[in-house]
Amino acid sequence: MLSEVTATRYVTPLREGGSLPGIVEADDLGTYVMKFTGAGQGRKTLIAEIICGELGRRLGLRVPELVTIQLDPVIGLAEPDEEVQDLLKASGGLNLGMDFLPGSLGFDPLAYEVDAAQAGKVVWFDALINNVDRSWRNPNMLIWHGDLWLIDHGATMIWQHNWAGAEASAAKPYDASDHALAPFGPDITSAAAELAPLVTEELLTEIAADVPGEWLVDEPGFATTDALRRAYVEALLPRAATIHTRITLDSPPKDRPSRAPGWLTGKDGAK
Repeated sequence: MLSEVTATRYVTPLREGGSLPGIVEADDLGTYVMKFTGAGQGRKTLIAEIICGELGRRLGLRVPELVTIQLDPVIGLAEPDEEVQDLLKASGGLNLGMDFLPGSLGFDPLAYEVDAAQAGKVVWFDALINNVDRSWRNPNMLIWHGDLWLIDHGATMIWQHNWAGAEASAAKPYDASDHALAPFGPDITSAAAELAPLVTEELLTEIAADVPGEWLVDEPGFATTDALRRAYVEALLPRAATIHTRITLDSPPKDRPSRAPGWLTGKDGAK
């Protein structure tokens, strides 16, 4: 179960994110990157953050600790930015927080080398959750204390936006050609052999239980929040067993910004 804290101070917005996340301090003396229920992307983004972030952590990948954060909108009264004020006013109650990693740097394939085993695990994981937001344009990875950390899993599990077609959507392949770690020759076969057996029904059920019930209510087609939690389990479980056979790694795009080694089409860089 995720820890719950209460926001005590809104520090600053992070303009890099489309949902306008912000750095907040909380009553546990922690500092968090907070994502808001009142943001335009809606609560499903936060559901994806929890399910995918916690799944990544259970699989041994580095994901900053997640918490739920109680927000009193009065905290934003002194905020001079009207857009931030509106967001805080619309997000009273329970929101999501990700542990802030001070001094972390954005992943740069020219400055940080990833071995094939680690690259394979990240690519396999992203294929499992259908992450469309880990490209070289926007890697959503940080380097902190010399280690690779994964962040921002809101743009995953696209099937949750159309549950009627979820089974067909979850059965689709995953094109990793544009993945930020594709240049490092990811060992997907070994990653699947190691990680797929860990994705059990019990594990997924436990992770789905971490999602606050208030974020699951009133979903069309589901009579109860438990039924909706079950739908997340049923989408991910069969995908874990077979997705490695449906990952494609074709030639890199010609407009990619680096010539990092390891492309399957040329280990010394694309020509």
